[in-house]
Amino acid sequence: MRRWSRWATDETGSASLEFITAGLLLLVPLVYLVVAVASLQAAAFAAEGASRQAARVFVRAESTDGAQDQVRRAVEFALTDQGIDPAQASVVITCSPVRSDCLAAGSIVTVGVTVRVPMPLVPAALDLDSALAINVDSAAAQQVSRFGGNR
Repeated sequence: MRRWSRWATDETGSASLEFITAGLLLLVPLVYLVVAVASLQAAAFAAEGASRQAARVFVRAESTDGAQDQVRRAVEFALTDQGIDPAQASVVITCSPVRSDCLAAGSIVTVGVTVRVPMPLVPAALDLDSALAINVDSAAAQQVSRFGGNR
């Protein structure tokens, strides 16, 4: 009996076990937070770069059809550069003042890019891709040259 009580009250080695347990409980969420913030930051950089470059190429285009194609390529390039699937993005182009020709002299073209960022390390089997995703938005505006762009 005496032997058992001495073993039960002996705390030799328990500090290292407590340190490992508490360290893992604190470290795992911290690592996940860092990975999640890194993916959101990459999406923010990609969306900002994509909208800025897309607005630039739009106002420098020869025609509206050509501008749409150049915008699509600029957005794909900017997103791929940050490791983001271009299928996760949507692009909206607006003109101010509203005209039939966005490339008219003096028009202001605004390109908005929205990137849907799924949270990392979520298993596909849970089917939570839509619930655990964050939208990152960016918009950039450029003015068409008062001399009518490249025409």
